[in-house]
Amino acid sequence: MTLKMDVAALQEFLREVFPQVSDDFQIDAVGENSITMRLHVDHRHLRPGGTVSGPSMFALADVAAYLVILAHIGPKALAVTTNCSIDFMRKPAAGVDMICEGRLLKLGRALAVTDVLIYSQGQAEPVARANLTYAIPPETINVG
Repeated sequence: MTLKMDVAALQEFLREVFPQVSDDFQIDAVGENSITMRLHVDHRHLRPGGTVSGPSMFALADVAAYLVILAHIGPKALAVTTNCSIDFMRKPAAGVDMICEGRLLKLGRALAVTDVLIYSQGQAEPVARANLTYAIPPETINVG
């Protein structure tokens, strides 16, 4: 399947559509059915105990799923998460970036299914795993 958006196009789309969080995320690579990206962790991503919060890891997984789908369907801002299951498996390190590897498992006309592994930079074992399903907006239909 041919990519419709490369790293530069995805990063620019993120800046345009989600300027409030775009600086938190960096896309390292995008390929056929895959994306590698990171969350630049700072103090607002931490929870008591000095670890990265679950909502911050969810955000990384969700953005990765969104962008790997858009890389294949083009800039459709209204694609939305319809389901997410996330397993928190290990304590992430504080003060280092979170890195994720996302895979597009199935791309249909109405739904896309993804899998995301999240790592603390420098740790070999994943700290979390998420499965996300996205609804893809239908093409514009002329009515009446």
